[in-house]
Amino acid sequence: MGKLELFWHDQPEKTPVLIKAALVHVQFETIHPFLDGNGRLGHLVITLLLCSEKVLKEPMLYLSLYFKTYRQRYYELLNEVRLTGNWEIWLDFFADAVIHTATQAVKTAQQLMRLSTKDGVRINELKRISGSTNLIHKAMLERPIASPNWIQERTQLSPATVNACLRELEQLGIVKEVTGQKRNRLYSYIEYIRIMSEGTELPR
Repeated sequence: MGKLELFWHDQPEKTPVLIKAALVHVQFETIHPFLDGNGRLGHLVITLLLCSEKVLKEPMLYLSLYFKTYRQRYYELLNEVRLTGNWEIWLDFFADAVIHTATQAVKTAQQLMRLSTKDGVRINELKRISGSTNLIHKAMLERPIASPNWIQERTQLSPATVNACLRELEQLGIVKEVTGQKRNRLYSYIEYIRIMSEGTELPR
């Protein structure tokens, strides 16, 4: 682990960052330093390395789903590196994972931006309470499943105003109360959640 850490902090110009991330991941999984959670942490290491090298501004590259989707191939290639030293085929697989995941992330971001604009236009048509409802809309873009209490704290609106605006958003079909309870309610930004969930289902 000490040598792996030294390689992690090696000067970025010596090893291209994406290749470094691919190498670090295999080495970490081979060392397998913990009794449990090595796979999850090994995936996280990739994203953290890309953030530390300023390739990513935020940890938004989620490769775990790709690795799970192609789980058998993923494990075969890890073993191939360990047994034969065939790094090239692993690097090809890793590059495909990054390209696929990054493309999907860009597509999702674009869809969310279009959704925000479209729903913002609909909210502006409410006129009298559009200002307060817009504040709630912006808050739920940050947290698409939220409680009225959190929304109140985030927007500094009164409980009555928050509840009135949430009713309007429900009538517009933008949000939906998901608990069916009178207390401890949660509201879901329906289309936002649907977009975020696209492509996250593992094949049967």
